[in-house]
Formats: sequence, C-alpha cells, structure tokens
Amino acid sequence: MTWPLTPDFRRRWHLRKLPAGPLRDYLARPFPDPKTDYRQVEYLAVDLETTGLDPKQDSILSFGYVTLHGHSIDLATARHRLVHTDRAIPEASAIIHQILDDEAATGEPLEEVLTEFLQELAGKVMIAHHSYIEETFIDLACKRYLGGPLIVPIVDTQAVALRNFHQRQMPFKGSDLRLHALGARYNLPRYGAHNALSDALAAGELLLAQAAQRDSGKGFALREFLV
Repeated sequence: MTWPLTPDFRRRWHLRKLPAGPLRDYLARPFPDPKTDYRQVEYLAVDLETTGLDPKQDSILSFGYVTLHGHSIDLATARHRLVHTDRAIPEASAIIHQILDDEAATGEPLEEVLTEFLQELAGKVMIAHHSYIEETFIDLACKRYLGGPLIVPIVDTQAVALRNFHQRQMPFKGSDLRLHALGARYNLPRYGAHNALSDALAAGELLLAQAAQRDSGKGFALREFLV
C-alpha cells in the first residue's frame, strides 16, 4: 500500500526522527486539515529577498511575513527581518531590492531569523507568490541550520491566478502573473516592489481577493487553494 505523502504525513514522520530544537518544535504543531473551511484557517504570507535565484549559490537577504486570520490580515504581526551576510551582494541584485553590503552586514544571523520565522509559521498555511523561491530557499536553510526539511502546506497565489485564467479561458501573458499586475486586476493597493514585507502583504491581500472571487458565500475547503 502506498501512503500519500501529504504535508501532515511528512510532518509526523520527521517529527519522530528530529532531535529537540526549533524545527522539531515547529513540526509538533499539526497543520490545518485540508477539508477545513478556508475562513477558519490561519495563514502566514511570506516573501524573501535574495541575492539571486539559485538556493545552492545565492543567499537570503531578508524575510517579510504577516499573519492572516481567515479572511483578515493582522498588521500587528507584520515583521521584516534583515539577514546578515558578509558576502558581496551582486550589483544586479542590489539594484532590484536596494539592500547594500553595509546594510546586510548589520542583519541578524540566518539561524536566528529562521527560528523566529518558524515560530510564527507553526500551525499555519504558508502563502507565497511563485512559492518555489520561498520554499526552496527556506528548505535549504532548514536543512543547513536546523537538521531537517521545511514541511508546510502552501497556497501559491500565482498558481491560483493561473488556474483562474485557464478556468475562465482568459488570454494572458507571463507578465500578467506578476504579483503587482494581479493586484491591479483586483484594485488592490500598490506597494513598492521588491521589499520583502510589502510583497508579503501584497500576496496576502491578493489571496483574500482571490478567495472572495471564488467564494459563493458558503465558503470552500482549504484544499481547493493548496498547491
């Protein structure tokens, strides 16, 4: 018999293997049941700024995240954490996110930022736009510093948008799937791009707009949005 490798199955399997520490503490909190009404779930909208797109060669420069309680954003939980790096930041990267070498040198150690992040993520569903970046960079950081993988249920707002375009048979181009282009479709606030916190907030607002569009008034199961 083949067991489904759901996030919660993987969570319980790794929980038995990991020693005491931040990652084990994180995995000790069960994930929301995918059958739960999406309005009854807590989420953490997340964004990273990095020196590039290759998690094996590039570094995380900052974390931004904010909690959503069902269909509301809790701005009191918003956090922006700069990560220490003593490696030179590529000029092309610095132009995009405006984090320079001297600023990055004042950041906090990645292990500390990661530990705090996991405390906030525990028991929640992660929201990210084009979640591959967040998932792969954080997964590798967890393996390097905390001894195991990142396991988390994910709602990818870009994947939700792509599904919506296909279901409605609407023509689109690649740029239409960018975070701020999608925000404009829903008349959401426009933030400066490439700041981890403002992009996390924009992703959270986009998810709420997508959910409102999908919701007929009776709600729907979380699993309909999960990756």
